[in-house]
Amino acid sequence: MTESARIYISSPHMSEEGYEQAFIKQAFDTNWIAPLGANVDGFEKEICAYTGAKHAVALSSGTAAIHLGLKYLGVGKGDIVFCSSLTFAASANPILYMGAIPVFIDSDYETWNMSPAALEKAFEKYPAPKAVIVVNLYGQSADYDKIMEITGKRNVPVLEDAAESLGATYKGRQTGTIGDIGVYSFNGNKIITTSGGGMLVANWARIAGKIKFWATQSREDRPYYQHEEIGYNYRMSNVTAGIGRGQLKVIDKRIAKKKYIYDYYKEAFGNIDDIKMMPVADFGETNYWLSCITVDAGSKVTIEKVIKALAANNIEARHIWKPLHLQPLFEENDYFTASLEQVSCSEDIFNRGLCLPSDTNMTDSDLAKVAGVVKGLFETKMQ
Repeated sequence: MTESARIYISSPHMSEEGYEQAFIKQAFDTNWIAPLGANVDGFEKEICAYTGAKHAVALSSGTAAIHLGLKYLGVGKGDIVFCSSLTFAASANPILYMGAIPVFIDSDYETWNMSPAALEKAFEKYPAPKAVIVVNLYGQSADYDKIMEITGKRNVPVLEDAAESLGATYKGRQTGTIGDIGVYSFNGNKIITTSGGGMLVANWARIAGKIKFWATQSREDRPYYQHEEIGYNYRMSNVTAGIGRGQLKVIDKRIAKKKYIYDYYKEAFGNIDDIKMMPVADFGETNYWLSCITVDAGSKVTIEKVIKALAANNIEARHIWKPLHLQPLFEENDYFTASLEQVSCSEDIFNRGLCLPSDTNMTDSDLAKVAGVVKGLFETKMQ
């Protein structure tokens, strides 16, 4: 007997039509292998057309995009930057690159994203942060009307970390286009991938122009190499941009499959009281990047038992992001919750939550296998 194929959380999924290979071949045929070229230009224009952003800059990673976004917003040594706590470390590491100080904000249970009430509390202690990084977790938008009202009356800019939410919407607007600056990631596990890469979007030409200048080593427009500012080697390559152009052609199919996976799990676990799916807010459409569950605190089945049982069946599952305020790197930094009792929503979700396989390569047989392993650990209620 051969070992069954591993079921992944979210693996790269190239188009069945071969769009990616066609764009890569174009790069090879024209010998535009190095950074820049028709694919980079085309990918930026196509992201703008898809999202409604007016300007886009293709970069080497989403982290690079956050870094340059903070630089543009004037973040410097000793400045305070608010950031969602329930997220991957890449959301906050660029704050440290700038010599600034991250202050972490709790989530709410309705969206798992930044709590407006906790944000208000943070402003009571720090009335003038340099910027706020709001993360759209697992493909779902934060509640931006409330957040932008809070930041707007204080004239504090918002950097929207939409690394996980390309294709999701908030009240009809594409995520990434709501804040002053938006960021997407095309890492291998994202809704679409360039193998590695990111994009910064903005509605002002001056922002995109300056970011592009810094990302290409801040080379001045002279007939020789002249540099008057610090520059970075942050531009996306023409080859990987070709992958992105091909992937963008099938993004709606990928989102539809992600939703199918979420709905499959929701129905499969519908008669298990101890399991709750990540909530879907009614103010927009999520891209369902990862299907996540929480297990009730009183359950006899722990998250560790679920992950262990899945691993025994060659199925990948992971804990929810460990909140950044709990990370050793950031344990000295302030953290604000909405509750007067200092009950942490993000800690609770981390302690009780996990990400299930949400791979668009999955078959119904794969989904049935995952659901079967999970269901086998719980007692179901009577029909």
